[in-house]
Amino acid sequence: MTISANEAVTSQTSAFPTGAATTSATSEDKQMFLELMVAQLRYQDPLNPADSGEFLAQSAQFTALEKMQDVSDRVGALLGSQMAFGAGAMVGQQVSWIDTDGVTTHTGSISGVTFGAEGPVFDIDGTQVPLSQLLSVGTTTPAPTTTPTA
Repeated sequence: MTISANEAVTSQTSAFPTGAATTSATSEDKQMFLELMVAQLRYQDPLNPADSGEFLAQSAQFTALEKMQDVSDRVGALLGSQMAFGAGAMVGQQVSWIDTDGVTTHTGSISGVTFGAEGPVFDIDGTQVPLSQLLSVGTTTPAPTTTPTA
């Protein structure tokens, strides 16, 4: 019996992972793996016992998957931290963003930022704008005005 590489992997959709869902899913996966291994040992043919090398290989594969999941969780937490620091540094910047209709663009100054499950949400002149809607960041120079000559 083998466990494929993608059976024990769980996914997270949040930009700021908490680790709670992954921890419970991982412990359930460990329990399932151990139960399968015990059942395999219990019901094996006594005249043709299972190869111990196969059990060691399965155990090593499962351990490798656990470590990869741990690395993935840590990278996700690092990404969330980087997004938080970057978003906090944008307070006071002039930005342009596209409205939810996908056509209308606006400009304004970021006065604050909050962090939700989907990532940073900026307060731009009283409007809540998610990071995904920003088009540009930086100081904008006003368009040159022409003065009538007399």
